[in-house]
Amino acid sequence: MHGELAVLGIRVAPSTVWELLKDEGVDPAPNRSSVTWPGFLRSQAEAIVAMDFIETVTLAGQRQYILAVIHHASRSIRIVGATAHPTHAWVTQAVRNLLMDLEDVGQLATVRFLIRDAKYPALMDQILQSVGIAAVLTGVQVPRMNAVMERWVRTLRTELLDCTLIWSEAHLRRVLRVYQRHYNQHRPHRALAGAAPLRALPARLEPHQIERLDIRRRDRLGGVLHEYRHAA
Repeated sequence: MHGELAVLGIRVAPSTVWELLKDEGVDPAPNRSSVTWPGFLRSQAEAIVAMDFIETVTLAGQRQYILAVIHHASRSIRIVGATAHPTHAWVTQAVRNLLMDLEDVGQLATVRFLIRDAKYPALMDQILQSVGIAAVLTGVQVPRMNAVMERWVRTLRTELLDCTLIWSEAHLRRVLRVYQRHYNQHRPHRALAGAAPLRALPARLEPHQIERLDIRRRDRLGGVLHEYRHAA
C-alpha cells in the first residue's frame, strides 16, 4: 500500500499505513499470503500422520528396518512392521495394513495427509489417494519437516533400541509390540499435558488420598520399561 501510494505521488510514512491496517484488523501481507509449515502442522494435526523407517542391527549383525507411523494430534504410534528386506511389495502391504488399522479405530475418515520422504514406491501413493489421503513429501535433508516423527525416533532409540540386545527379527517384533503398547497407554507426553496418547489423565487426587497412596510398579522387557499404577 505504501509503495502504491508513492507511485501516485502521495507521500505518507510507512507507520501510518501500518496503523491504518492495524485499526482495520488486517495483518501484514506476508502473513496473509502464505501459510508457514509449523502453522500448517498445527492447524491440520487431526488430519496428519507421518511415516518413517528406523534402522537397527541385531546381535548377529543383520540390519533391520522398522516402519512406523505417528498421528500428530494424539501422538499415538503404530509400528507397522519390521523386516530385513523392505521391498516395494512389503511396504505396499504395510500401507494397506495401516489403512485397515485406521479404519478399525475410526480415524480413516479424518486423516487427509501423510508426511514422508521420497524413498517409497509409487503404488503407495495410489493406495493412499484411493481413500483420500495425500502424500506430503519432505525436503532432502530437512528433518524439521517431519519433526514429530523424528522426535519419536529419538525416543525409541533412547528408551528401547540403545539399551536392548536384539537377538533376531522375531525378537525385535516382540519387543516393538511391547514398547508400542507402553508408549500409547502408559508413557506420559508433555504435548498432552502428561497424558498418554491413548489414555486420558485420571481425576485429580484429594490431599487425604495422596497421604494413603499405594503404588505398584510393573517392569516390562526385563526392567527396561517401568509402568506405575494404584494397587487394587
